[in-house]
Amino acid sequence: MDRACGEAAAATVAVRPFAERDMDKARDLLRQLGSDLDGDEVRRRVLPVTADPNHTVMVAERAGTVVGLCHMFARPALEKPPEAYVQALVVDAACRGGGIGRVLMAAAERWALDRGFDSVALASNVSRTEAHAFYAEIGYRHVATSHLFRRTLRTRHGGGLTDM
Repeated sequence: MDRACGEAAAATVAVRPFAERDMDKARDLLRQLGSDLDGDEVRRRVLPVTADPNHTVMVAERAGTVVGLCHMFARPALEKPPEAYVQALVVDAACRGGGIGRVLMAAAERWALDRGFDSVALASNVSRTEAHAFYAEIGYRHVATSHLFRRTLRTRHGGGLTDM
């Protein structure tokens, strides 16, 4: 573990709103989730999310280093109760297992309660068995299995777009 991820990581972690200066670390953390994006694409995705009052992006910081990220949003729905939805949660691989994810999820739950939501939901890739164990350990129940379908309408390349 590096200096930001010592034994007492969770005890000294601070959660704060995402800031412009976090862009490079966000890129690194998103890469650890499997999204290998260039800096411009990270910025293109992050800026509208952080500007939307129905979304929040929080970072966990320890010893001056960002060690985790959580993106969540308010999800109104017709077929299920309105709830807060965790779109992305990632703790730096060098820091996992030190309680930082718990701290981020507690902050996410506070955000949800402050906005009047009764529940928090999230999806986790079927291959992430360690994440599933973590969510179960902090009180989340597996309630559904589904398939994600997507149709590409256009592709982005070097600043341009191509319709499909």
